[in-house]
Amino acid sequence: MHLAVARQRSLIDLLRDRAATQAEDCAYTFLDDGETPGPSLTWRALEGRSRAIAAAITRRADPGARVLVMFPPSLDFVPAFFGVLYAGAIAVPAYPPTGSRADCTIGRLRGMVSDAGVTLVLAPSSLIARASMLQVAIPELSVATWLDPATVQDDEADDWRLTPSDRDPIAFLQYTSGSTSAPRGVTVSHGNLLHNLEQTHRQAGYDDDSVSLSWLPVNHDMGLINGVLQPVFSGCPAHLMAPAAFLQRPARWLHAISRLGATHSGGPNFAYDLCVRRVTEDDAAALDLGSWRVAYNGSEPVRRSTLESFQRTFGARGFRWESFSPAYGLAESTLLVASIPAGMAPVLRGDAVASGLLDGESNVQIVDPSTLTQVAAGEVGEIWVSGRSVASGYWNQHPDTVETFQARTADGRGPFLRTGDLGFVENGCLFVTGRLKDVLIVRGMKHYPQDLEATAERAHPAVRAGCCAAFALEAGDEEKIAIVAEIDVREHPRGNAHDLSQVMASIRLAVASTHHVAPHSVALVSAGSIPKTTSGKLQRFLCRNALVDGAFQPIASWREDGAPVERVAS
Repeated sequence: MHLAVARQRSLIDLLRDRAATQAEDCAYTFLDDGETPGPSLTWRALEGRSRAIAAAITRRADPGARVLVMFPPSLDFVPAFFGVLYAGAIAVPAYPPTGSRADCTIGRLRGMVSDAGVTLVLAPSSLIARASMLQVAIPELSVATWLDPATVQDDEADDWRLTPSDRDPIAFLQYTSGSTSAPRGVTVSHGNLLHNLEQTHRQAGYDDDSVSLSWLPVNHDMGLINGVLQPVFSGCPAHLMAPAAFLQRPARWLHAISRLGATHSGGPNFAYDLCVRRVTEDDAAALDLGSWRVAYNGSEPVRRSTLESFQRTFGARGFRWESFSPAYGLAESTLLVASIPAGMAPVLRGDAVASGLLDGESNVQIVDPSTLTQVAAGEVGEIWVSGRSVASGYWNQHPDTVETFQARTADGRGPFLRTGDLGFVENGCLFVTGRLKDVLIVRGMKHYPQDLEATAERAHPAVRAGCCAAFALEAGDEEKIAIVAEIDVREHPRGNAHDLSQVMASIRLAVASTHHVAPHSVALVSAGSIPKTTSGKLQRFLCRNALVDGAFQPIASWREDGAPVERVAS
């Protein structure tokens, strides 16, 4: 049931209306291990828990305070997040640092806590028990108060009072993924969210029969907004699962869609590749994907080969080509800028896939980043955006806010959000070609790293899909290309230097023959070595730094200057 947005000023109004109109409908269900239905919440229960948690927050933090909402994947995150909004505070969603990349996660988390000025932490008891250890790694947390929402009693909801606020208060800080720079907190307001949710609701064709499913991290914009907030806006039941459950066994995602009759679900391009590679014929035999109406694909370059491989593999299981919905967005514009509408087949131009049909909701201009003039249709330039979804700026980062959010064209039009992404518009469709900062210029010729990476991946079966990084290195007075590729140990004899040399030779030959530029260096690294953001985007600048600083431990490497294949690590 869609509610009229005109009378809603915030997500608080939205959830209260949802609880009033669909009180006993199931709102959220968490899938334990990605398969078994676990805890669930009705709209009434969610709204009540949110008020109770908000009352507890207001006794510990002032309106406008930044509250770190730090939970492992679970249903507990949802009422905690809404509780912060109900308290008039500003949510800072985060996952606790765990796993093999905990050191990297701690560094990012410390930057977020320090930048936001966090004064309260909402976390489960298991994490609060380790608070002293976290405070050693993140001293800024030692001055914060900690609260386990599970200790808050339901009857505390009666103590909640609506906090007076500005006309359009900040709802949360979405820390950018850091694919080309250090993470910064985007100030996403309630108004930004309502506008973006309305745009997605319309373009994705949500209706009374919609069912949402998401395995995406809730500390990232696509997972939070599509997986958690859109169901509130659209009034549809939402099912959540842990990202690790999908990554460990991608068939769980497709089985959940089949079993639950999910209509709206998606992820970055790599997720579809992963399903093609790792869902076995036995796993696929029981699938019925006929309910899947919108398979959104965003956050990284959308590849035609990926869409076609997925369709070939799962078309016999009911998946329809027109269910694909390539999309383009970024945190600075809340989430969505453009998408292919529900029921419309992907738009292709050679190997390029359109990332959205421009419908006027977001004013998109393609601008020459040097002259600040609008380019002709079909020409590549920087994507500039304006509209009600565009946030006001970065938290406490005035110079970056002015540079990024207050751009004007040479003839004075604006302000626009400079996305840093490159693309072109053709027949009303937006095609994204790469990142402005990632473009490689070798001997006067521009090369987009994702094109080089795609070629390197296809060069040899030992190279892991979605795990190649191409970037520029300074060599004398010019830039040259370096490629780092993760190797699938199942596809090559790990100890055979001759075979490793063949892998690198295949990459060099493929890149040189396809793009007419020879790599200066190639390094093969083990699985999981290449740094990525929480949404799976390659962090090429960190990859380049790791190679230059010697932080990588390559399995093998080659250099243009004749250095031999070097076996550095087993």
